[in-house]
Amino acid sequence: MSIRCEIVSQDRQVYSGDADMVIVPGVMGEMGILPNHAPLLSPLKYGILRVRNQGVEEVFTIAGGVVEVQPDMITVMADAAENVIEIDVSRAEAAKKRAEEFLKQGLPPDSDAYLKIESALRRSNLRLDAVKKYRGQRTRYTGISEESQK
Repeated sequence: MSIRCEIVSQDRQVYSGDADMVIVPGVMGEMGILPNHAPLLSPLKYGILRVRNQGVEEVFTIAGGVVEVQPDMITVMADAAENVIEIDVSRAEAAKKRAEEFLKQGLPPDSDAYLKIESALRRSNLRLDAVKKYRGQRTRYTGISEESQK
């Protein structure tokens, strides 16, 4: 049995397909969603979203948004989202460097410009961390942690 999963960002559909389980970064912690889950509406934080289907796991970065869960459908409406395999590392590193340089200029911490730059830095760090951890890892999910296999 599977559940339909749709991940959309403000400018495009990032993923559409079936899933055995979807793990989302909720503001109160990670949530694992299985088929026939009770209806739910929850805000999302910056983090990693994982879609597991038939033993294969796909990984996405999510920069906030909302998840709506119905028993047969999960819809993620993200402020920004992308599959880890699509992340342009050089572009993410350049964005991180630009944001760090702007923050060094000493903008007031409560200004809109500061908050926008801080958000860009968080997103760049998330993207770079996700690449380091998950790039090329569209692997089979066995349910056994890597640590226990060693």
